[in-house]
Amino acid sequence: MSGASTAQRLRTDFSRAKKHLGRVELTEFFETEARRCGYRFVAGLDEAGRGPLAGPVVAAAVILPRRCPLTGLQDSKQVAEPERERLYGEIARRALGVGIGVATAREIDAMNILEATRLAMGRAIQALAPSPNFLLIDAVTLPSVRVPQRAIIKGDGLSVCIAAASIMAKVSRDRLMRDYHRRYPQYNFQAHKGYPTSEHLRLLATHGPCAIHRRTFHPVLLKTGRGGG
Repeated sequence: MSGASTAQRLRTDFSRAKKHLGRVELTEFFETEARRCGYRFVAGLDEAGRGPLAGPVVAAAVILPRRCPLTGLQDSKQVAEPERERLYGEIARRALGVGIGVATAREIDAMNILEATRLAMGRAIQALAPSPNFLLIDAVTLPSVRVPQRAIIKGDGLSVCIAAASIMAKVSRDRLMRDYHRRYPQYNFQAHKGYPTSEHLRLLATHGPCAIHRRTFHPVLLKTGRGGG
């Protein structure tokens, strides 16, 4: 069965499941259906860091074994930091494969955040072993990746492997931002991870942007004198 046909089947079957159940929460539905179509290694992909003013966007690709219960697994935005760290270790131990990909602030400025997200996801796939033969992706499509795929809106709250990728991406990025905090302590990156909090905006106004700030993001542009207005 072609990748396009599989994606259409997943879309149709999932719509029927939602109608029947009324509400669908985190499940192996998508992974199971892809395996039924003959795909052995089904990877979930998600990213962390599209919204910050500083630092990279980080993507993760995760292949989980069949029937792999992970207590407390949810979309990373719904999980407290200590629990994310615990889940990170459990996923790393139990997954068939995990790949991490990074696109830097400079790459984000050069190509825009969506294309940089795709770049990071492509790198995560390249780092993944075994190689996936079907992809479940949170909201994004990857036109340049020649692997059958399905983009799922809010997939990190529906698919277990996307939720696992969400945890791996978030924890990996947070660790990078703590490293950047040691290099640029004046911005307190360890607290806000580069997101546009009131503290970050105040420190950006005081110190101006550093090497990892995204110069094409409007609040940073204003501090470089190129934002207009």
